[in-house]
Amino acid sequence: MKNRELNMMQKLVIFMSCILMVYGGTAIADARPDSGDIKYLHGPRNVEDLQPLADTQWLVTSGLNGEASNTDDNGHIYLINHKEKTFEELFPGKKPSFDHDKEMYNTCPGPINPNDFSAHGIGLQQQSSGLYRLYMINHGEREAIEAFKITVKDAKPAISWVGCVLLPEDLMANSVAILPDGGFLTTKYFDPTVKNSIRELIQGKITGGVYEWHPGGNVKAVHGTELSGANGIVLSPDNEWVYVTAFGTREIGRYNRTKSPISIEKVKIDIMPDNIRWGDDGMLYTVGNNYVPPEECKNPPCRTGWSVFSIHPETLKLKRVTGVDQTAAQQNGTTALALGNEIWVGTFSGDMIGYFSKP
Repeated sequence: MKNRELNMMQKLVIFMSCILMVYGGTAIADARPDSGDIKYLHGPRNVEDLQPLADTQWLVTSGLNGEASNTDDNGHIYLINHKEKTFEELFPGKKPSFDHDKEMYNTCPGPINPNDFSAHGIGLQQQSSGLYRLYMINHGEREAIEAFKITVKDAKPAISWVGCVLLPEDLMANSVAILPDGGFLTTKYFDPTVKNSIRELIQGKITGGVYEWHPGGNVKAVHGTELSGANGIVLSPDNEWVYVTAFGTREIGRYNRTKSPISIEKVKIDIMPDNIRWGDDGMLYTVGNNYVPPEECKNPPCRTGWSVFSIHPETLKLKRVTGVDQTAAQQNGTTALALGNEIWVGTFSGDMIGYFSKP
């Protein structure tokens, strides 16, 4: 089991490196003017994903381990005060809390290893006032969706690990969305057991899709959702529509969970779209590296800059909102979170989170 997980992380590192080498080059022209406007919160490492705790001042973020940035970091879950521009480690912290819900997560073998995990995509669901459910994709000691309980009663939120769902051997998960019953949808980025899966993803071939789990059941593929590099995923507020990004083919997809058979509507986008998130203005937002043909990257690895796009949830109309060029300190944008008059951007590799005024 451990060998399989190490091999998976090695493949993830190789893939991230491939993205820098294959899709490098000069950023698209309209990205350049914005690079000087971005500010940074320095310190949080490899914050691949961000989610808000409802309308509070708090953001919860993932933190990949150091595999992608060639450091010895362990994974983290960070707590960001987006008003004060401060951060702290929420988990594991100095004294991690464990409270296994064995009824809900009855197949989970035991608590997460706080010294060997890598926090990738996260999903957040408000259960009641001051109570949240957090799901986190773990690429560390085990490939799993880890479950946490977050309570906001005192001055700062508190977190406790409550369970897990182990993922199939052939599933390299990327993002997760929580269903009303505590189940989830997760994206299969590629199959880590297939030798050439990364190459096929870069070529735009089908490498995964959406998987679904409900308490008491198994993690199963959702037929009809096959995509190239299925990456970010979110649900509509009524839990009827699913929005998903296809990294390999540079597409935004949408399908209706209540229809059978499932049919995905897709639109092309001019970036390598990573996570997708709801903004507090009712629009969807995604971010990704600016796409440049591989032949234009003369001296790999090359930096591309990134762009943020808004997506109309009904029409799927795309609009570039802002971005940076290849000279910006923060590269490889992975999540764009629109909050009030600001947009926050995470990255899979680096020790900063970018933020800037919403145009």
